[in-house]
Amino acid sequence: MFLDKLKDKLHQNQSLFIGEETAFRSAVLIPLVQVDEEWHVLFEVRAFTLRKQPGDISFPGGQIDLTDSSPLEAALRETYEELGVDPKSVNILGQLSPYVASPSFVIYPFVATIDYNQIIYNKEEVAEVFTVPVKWLLNYEPYMHLVSFEPVPSPDFPFEKIANGTQYQWRIRSMEEWFFDYGKYTIWGLTARILKHFIEIIK
Repeated sequence: MFLDKLKDKLHQNQSLFIGEETAFRSAVLIPLVQVDEEWHVLFEVRAFTLRKQPGDISFPGGQIDLTDSSPLEAALRETYEELGVDPKSVNILGQLSPYVASPSFVIYPFVATIDYNQIIYNKEEVAEVFTVPVKWLLNYEPYMHLVSFEPVPSPDFPFEKIANGTQYQWRIRSMEEWFFDYGKYTIWGLTARILKHFIEIIK
């Protein structure tokens, strides 16, 4: 009986990864727009007055609220708040694999077409918008730099409970940071990582 119940539980829809339910969850839209009859990806420059990541380049999106019925609804809501684009006019093409930045942070990216002429961006959140031709992205080779992280245990860490105690060899982790340079703009960080994955799918 126990094994039958366990089997049923294991076949039910489970979270994407352990900790997803308690992670900071965010959703973004990768907006495709037509400029001079050519497809472009649209980006935002975050307002310089924002508390978090002022001036960074990003996709429209943000935190998934409790009132959002799904990550997609959050992405559409944030796109409306930031760019003024009516969610009903957004044509959703599909969803990328979620980006698990860490066990406590996950981003759900969606790809959609929007009407460039509809955009009236919120200047409190967005300093400007710009577009990059998909054709240019397909031919561009982004470059990468490594960032290393070394774990630092808290002062009350119970070393006496683990093998080798204070001599335990913590593993230093390296993270790839990708960069796209387009004119005066440099796209990097989480946006660049999601963009790189998107372009690889197209290729």
